Amino acid sequence: MAMDTDRIPNLLGDQRDQAPDELQHFFIQFEDFWERKLWHELTDSLIEYFEHPQSAKQRIPLFEQFIKTFANKINQLKLVTLGLSAASQYKDDKERLRFVSALAERVNTPASQDAFVYATVAVASIQLRLGNYEGARKKLDECEQILDTFDSVETVVHANFYRANAEYYKAKHEFASYYKNALLFLACIDLEALDLRERQSRAYDLSIAALVSDSIYNFGELLLHPILDSLINTPHSWLRDLLFAFNRGDLVAYDVLAGNISKVPLLQEHRVFLYQKISLSALTEAVFRRPPHDRAMTFGTIAEETKVQPDEIEHLIMKALSLGLLKGTIDQVAEIARINWVQPKVLDMKQIESMRTRLKEWDSSVNQLGNWIEGVGKDVWAA
Repeated sequence: MAMDTDRIPNLLGDQRDQAPDELQHFFIQFEDFWERKLWHELTDSLIEYFEHPQSAKQRIPLFEQFIKTFANKINQLKLVTLGLSAASQYKDDKERLRFVSALAERVNTPASQDAFVYATVAVASIQLRLGNYEGARKKLDECEQILDTFDSVETVVHANFYRANAEYYKAKHEFASYYKNALLFLACIDLEALDLRERQSRAYDLSIAALVSDSIYNFGELLLHPILDSLINTPHSWLRDLLFAFNRGDLVAYDVLAGNISKVPLLQEHRVFLYQKISLSALTEAVFRRPPHDRAMTFGTIAEETKVQPDEIEHLIMKALSLGLLKGTIDQVAEIARINWVQPKVLDMKQIESMRTRLKEWDSSVNQLGNWIEGVGKDVWAA
């Protein structure tokens, strides 16, 4: 301790001299809090200092020579926050991986499993950048098991877990899992914390995943998310328009926008599937527009309303039934589909207006029924 009494003030003095003039007051705080053993205040002051871009060159020496001397006395989640900030200054991912792995082991205690998950997720993210997908998956699975045991945990832990999970699934082209985890990540953060370029990048990736996934037929959560607006007035704004065209089953709009598909290799690769997918959306939209008592539709009617080729209708209906988008039966001889349920979805203004019209028609028919009952039942009411 006597050695620290001399060494720490000298260290802080040297680091203060290297800091910009406007940040040198932090080092006076550090020394004061350290001498008075005010660990909470010292931690918060260090985090505030590390958030300044000008602190970059001093983060590693401060962490290695100063913070480690009292690491077991402070909040372990904040210790990891400081460690990850320092790790960002390593130029080589392998060096960064060694640093963060050691940090994860340091906080791997029964009382600090949240900090262990936070650091281990960071390890997985570095492994992903190094192409070690198997190692990253093992780390993320380990973290998921621990997270499942928590009643509650800091949002930053969940946010980083979902972000790393999304990175993994994006690399593996598992589109539905990427879509789910990317949206969960966005649910854990303040969208304004992301710069515009990252918001646009995430909106782009989510749009592609939603379109090419063979298990996502309802884009409601994405269509309602403000991140999608970051594509407006960009070269990728057509992607947003395409998603809304899919949502309303608009094959005419799809044909207009389809010329852009060749710009994205992944969409071009799935071009045939995309046509099948919007055809399914057109079918569900045609059913949705009709009142529940009028959902026995001939194949000809479906072809006319959806603009799908007549010889594709039966297969299309069977596909919709197998995917759970519709429930009902098919009369193959009479070429009639009787639908009794359609999967709910997010409505745009035109679809809401259609529902409003149907509600008005329903209200009118109820009034007519009431008037008829009143007319034919006068004697009964009088009795």
